[in-house]
Amino acid sequence: SSGINAEWPLRPGFVMPVALSQVVEQCRKDAFPPPDSTKLPTVVVNLDDKPAIRWKNAIEPVKDDIVDLIHTITGVLNKYVINVADFLFEVLLETLPEPYQSEIDGIADVLGIPEGQVVIYNIFYELFSVCTSIVAEDPQGNLYHGRNLDFGLFLGWDNQNDTWLLTEKLRKILKNVDFQKNGKTVYQSASFLGYVGLLTAVKPHTFTLTINERFNKDGGFVGIFNWIKGDRDAKWMGFLTRDIMDSATSYTEARHLLMTEKLVAPAYYILGGNSTGEGVIITRARESVVDVQELNITSNRWYLLQTNYDPGSPPPFFDDRRTPGNKCMKEWGRDATGVKSIFNVLTTKPNLNKLTVYTSIMSVRDGVTTWMQDCKTPCTPW
Repeated sequence: SSGINAEWPLRPGFVMPVALSQVVEQCRKDAFPPPDSTKLPTVVVNLDDKPAIRWKNAIEPVKDDIVDLIHTITGVLNKYVINVADFLFEVLLETLPEPYQSEIDGIADVLGIPEGQVVIYNIFYELFSVCTSIVAEDPQGNLYHGRNLDFGLFLGWDNQNDTWLLTEKLRKILKNVDFQKNGKTVYQSASFLGYVGLLTAVKPHTFTLTINERFNKDGGFVGIFNWIKGDRDAKWMGFLTRDIMDSATSYTEARHLLMTEKLVAPAYYILGGNSTGEGVIITRARESVVDVQELNITSNRWYLLQTNYDPGSPPPFFDDRRTPGNKCMKEWGRDATGVKSIFNVLTTKPNLNKLTVYTSIMSVRDGVTTWMQDCKTPCTPW
């Protein structure tokens, strides 16, 4: 036996081979610097190219890995995914805004698979990511923005390697992407190649932005259903992030757009700027703002930390990354704020867990640096 239970979420009676209790450790001080081998290389996407071909050079070297990942997703969803893929292709792809429609079409051509499967691959990131984001300001007024991207929950467990099946495969297609026009950087991201939206991005000298999934009964599936029915004035959250990177010229403008645009799925937007006090967590329902938390240096609120639960509500006992994260940020203190401290906080269990694919640290001055992560057993499953 390979030890892989790719279909276990669909099998009644399957018991995941990991305890529900969280693995919590003392705040780490020794995680930075990580091994050079874990640091992501950068690929360039030329925005001057036509949308249908602009991803070709980036994805060709890893196209087999992307196809393997997509087939894993369709395998987990079993035979139903083929019907869904065809349906999504017919209904969704042709309704998606440009340039994303043409980019997905071009990626499917390079991968040699149906466009509908690439649509599903892109939608998955709108619905299944679990994350931690931090924005912090040092005593000199410099802002740092860190994030763990956790992905693959309930999408197959690999008994042999004691990890989530999809999380393993995602590491093979992860790159920093430098989006350029006229040979100059417009914005940068940490991206899973084949996904055309943005979850983690920085516009040099201007602002940084991450998205965390928000679980809500009026959630992404409702938004997708409404889109299929014809209500298409909402923004896909990863596409909105990229639109803002393309068009917004300031922290203030980005903040306004994140608070006013109607969304397909609820989300937490974590935004950092280029001046003191410019940091905010925007808790979004699909059609309204639920809550806003901002840096306030005069009140000693020098950092913000967001997981996947509303700031005013306690996290569930089985997924409390907030309390250990806050403990470690306070233990490091404002004077130590920087890449080293934030990386150590994000590499302390349970913020580091079996779902964690990468850790990124961003600043408007230095761009984005990303390291692959791999939480060794004993480790919390999420």
